[in-house]
Amino acid sequence: MAGKQMMGRLVSLGLGLTLSLLPAQAKPSKAHPKAKHERRATPQRKRPRKASSRLPQPTPHRLVLNSLSVLVQDQQTGKELVEKAPDTVLPIASITKLMTVMVVLDARQNPEEELLIDHQDLDLLRHSRSRLPLGTRLPRKEALKLALMASENRAANALGHAYPGGMSACVAAMNAKAKALGLGHTRFVDPAGLGDENVSSARDLVQLVRTAYTYYPEIRRDSTTAETELQSGSRSLHFINTSRLVRGGQWVIGLSKTGFIDEAGHCLVMQAQLASRKVFIVLLKAPGKLTHFGDANRIRQWLERRP
Repeated sequence: MAGKQMMGRLVSLGLGLTLSLLPAQAKPSKAHPKAKHERRATPQRKRPRKASSRLPQPTPHRLVLNSLSVLVQDQQTGKELVEKAPDTVLPIASITKLMTVMVVLDARQNPEEELLIDHQDLDLLRHSRSRLPLGTRLPRKEALKLALMASENRAANALGHAYPGGMSACVAAMNAKAKALGLGHTRFVDPAGLGDENVSSARDLVQLVRTAYTYYPEIRRDSTTAETELQSGSRSLHFINTSRLVRGGQWVIGLSKTGFIDEAGHCLVMQAQLASRKVFIVLLKAPGKLTHFGDANRIRQWLERRP
């Protein structure tokens, strides 16, 4: 019994010795974290698209005009470049004086004949001011000039009263000429344009301006005169053109006429050269005293930007 116990102890001791002599198994090593300096994978960049060889064409700036009715026509081709309600019939105020001067010139009256400014030439409708005093005597050619460039109402009325047959004959001749020119929207009641029944449309007025520019060199000259002097007795009277575009000298203008009464607003008709192109411009019923000139400048800039 004791021998067996002894034998068992020896076996256990030998086994323990054997196990202690065996190499220890290597413990699995922990995974090392990635080095901080290691680059991260970056997503591939998309290749840029090839630029189109066709560049976008600039679009013309939008033209915004404040006049109620507008028409711009190429003088050479007759093409309408800008239009806004061109057939609307409106009062035209002193634009009327263009037709007054045309029929007076048609009558071939003596340009040197003296006209007298008297009470019948006063504006009793609107009581507008005039720089021509009662009793002023002036040659017909000077009355024509003042009616155009300074828009003198007394000068226009004097021309009407001195017309063969008087004022009524003058107005009748104005309406007859409008009919002959095919101006179906146009009607006149006085030579100065003071009545609101002097009416027309922008389309009719382009034709009127074309006729005046083409056949009446006196109108071209007088309507674009910037300023003039008139001797009345011992007084020297100074008159300036009612168009600041004519006075400014930065436009090439071949004919010009302005107009204003309350019902018509501010009006302007012109022949001018814009962007190497000759055009007729009609602006009717502008709300402010400078608005029609502003519209004209906007039209000029817009045409100069166009290809």
